[in-house]
Amino acid sequence: MLILNDKKFIKSPFDNEAELEQVIIDNYEHIFGPSSIYLPKKKIKTGDGAGTIPDGFAIDLASQKWYLVEAELLHHTVWNHIAPQVSKQVIASLQPYSKKVIQDLAVETYSSDETTKEKFQELGIKELNVRKVIQDILEKEPVIGVPIDNISSDLKEWARTLKYNVKLWVISKFVEFKNSSNVVYEFPEEFKPEVDTEKEEGVDKSGQEITRYDVSISDLIEAGLISVNEQLNMDYKPRNGEQKRYSALVHDDGSLELLGQKFSSPSYAALAGIQDAGSDRQTVNGWTSWKTKEGNLIADLREEYLQEEERN
Repeated sequence: MLILNDKKFIKSPFDNEAELEQVIIDNYEHIFGPSSIYLPKKKIKTGDGAGTIPDGFAIDLASQKWYLVEAELLHHTVWNHIAPQVSKQVIASLQPYSKKVIQDLAVETYSSDETTKEKFQELGIKELNVRKVIQDILEKEPVIGVPIDNISSDLKEWARTLKYNVKLWVISKFVEFKNSSNVVYEFPEEFKPEVDTEKEEGVDKSGQEITRYDVSISDLIEAGLISVNEQLNMDYKPRNGEQKRYSALVHDDGSLELLGQKFSSPSYAALAGIQDAGSDRQTVNGWTSWKTKEGNLIADLREEYLQEEERN
C-alpha cells in the first residue's frame, strides 16, 4: 500500500495487457534507460503477420543493446502462452527484412523527433553515422525484455533456458481506495530488472549476484571511493541553452543534496539538475553524469568497486 497524505493507494491488477503496453510506451526510458528509443508495434509492419510482432523494440544507444519487448500479465501461462509467443517473435525479428524495417523506423524516428536527436548527440553520434550505429547494434543478439506485473518460478525457469539474455521488470499498479480512477504505477529504481540472466553468470562466493544495479553511493562510501561531505559535479548544456555546472553534496546515508533537496538516487539528482537547466528530459543516467573533483565518473568508481568485490 502507498499512502499520500490522507489517501491510500492499494495494489490492483491491470485491466488488461493493453493497459500495461501503453504504460511501457509512455515510460519506456524508466526501463531501458535514458539513452533508449522505443519503437511500438503499431508502427511496425512485417511480412510475417501480426502474431510475430512483439509489443515493441527498444534500442539502448549507451549500452549498444536492442530489446525485443513483450509486455505480459502473469495470469497468462508461461509454457503455453509466453514461451511459444516469444519464440515465434524472436525468429521473425532476426530475419534480415525485419531488421531492415526496425532500422528504417529508428532512422525515421531520429529524423522526426528532437528528443531522439538529442540522445544521439549526447553520445557524440553524428547524423551521417546514425544508420550505421543502429545497424551495428541490430547485428548483435537481442535481449528479451519482459515488463510484467509479477514473476513466478516458472517464468524464471523459462528465462534461464533461453539462448538469449532475458530481463524481467516488475511493473505494479496502485489505485486510490474508493477512487479507482486515480492510478499510480510503480517502476523499478535505476532501471533495475528483477531478473537479468546475463548478470546471473557473475556470482560471488556466497552465491549472491554481483551486479551494478545493486551498487549504491553508500557502497562507494564504505569502500573509500567517495567521502562523506564530498562534492560531486555535473556539467550540462540543454538544447539551445547555456552550459551550467551543478554540485551535489554527499551525505553519510548515501544521498545527494542538490537544489535544497536530498536524493537517494544519483539519477534523480542529475534529473533535477538538467531540468533546472531547462531540459524537458524525463530521465538521465546519474552514474554517467556525476564526477568527483578529480574528474572520475561515479560509474567508473562503481566498476572499480565491483572488480574489488570479485577479487575478494
